[in-house]
Amino acid sequence: MWRRRALLALVVLIGLVLPGCGSAGPPAAPAAEGTVRVASYDFPENQILAEVYAEAIRRAGLPVSVDHGIGTREVVLPALEQGVVDVVVDYLGTALEFVEPGGPAVQREPGHLRAALARVLAQRGATVLAAASAEDQNGFAVRGAFAEQNGVRRLSDLAALAPGLVFGGPPECAERRFCLPGLRAVYGLEFAEVRSMPSRAATVEALRSGEIDVGLLETTDPRLGDARLILLQDDRALQPHENVVPVVRTRVLDQAGSELRTALDAVSARLTTADLVRLNRAVALDGRTPAEAAALWWAGR
Repeated sequence: MWRRRALLALVVLIGLVLPGCGSAGPPAAPAAEGTVRVASYDFPENQILAEVYAEAIRRAGLPVSVDHGIGTREVVLPALEQGVVDVVVDYLGTALEFVEPGGPAVQREPGHLRAALARVLAQRGATVLAAASAEDQNGFAVRGAFAEQNGVRRLSDLAALAPGLVFGGPPECAERRFCLPGLRAVYGLEFAEVRSMPSRAATVEALRSGEIDVGLLETTDPRLGDARLILLQDDRALQPHENVVPVVRTRVLDQAGSELRTALDAVSARLTTADLVRLNRAVALDGRTPAEAAALWWAGR
């Protein structure tokens, strides 16, 4: 079952008619009849992916709209189920954990994850399309100097140090199986303090300044190329496969005919993990918008 707070958030979301571009502007106008409504989660990579897949829909000759930064999975997936949005670009392992909590997601290959996710979401009026080879998992980073001084390269190396360390991550990290609960259960990590970070950029700055000692960053974050930061090895395989995968309302997919499925599957067939790093770099380091980054990806096809 969806969490109660997710349903309450959905009611608010519907009442606001899905604000476009987060809280930065006025509510977007309702999409025209027949428009495929693509929604993104509240972090830049997913906003970029929403733009990449939306452009595929556009090129297939179908009207499309994009609503950015709507919220976390607790808001967006229920919105998809309720028909408020039509397409969400998700990540296999975390999406499956959300709809089927506690399953052995970590032990499954991408094909098995996709099949399990498709089975659950089919009962809720959604279809899981082909997954991309592109993958982005939760990663946990420390300062390079900290790693050198303490001989830390793996998450398990933090066990003895954690009681004296400060952890930083997004607000939902405290409840997500593959974040703090998993770090406790799999690695025995109990941090002295946990701080809520408003963005990945804030996490990076807090790491660099020493405000936090360990921070959650996605494995495709381009700032991990900075020698001052080290991504720790997930040596006990806490994280599941997180291949990028579009999820579409089945009714919309049926109404659109083969064009919609074909367009989205074609993107997934081409999208790589290296592409995700480049797309994230365009936004995080080069200052481009998600739409501009997506246009760069399409220009290279």
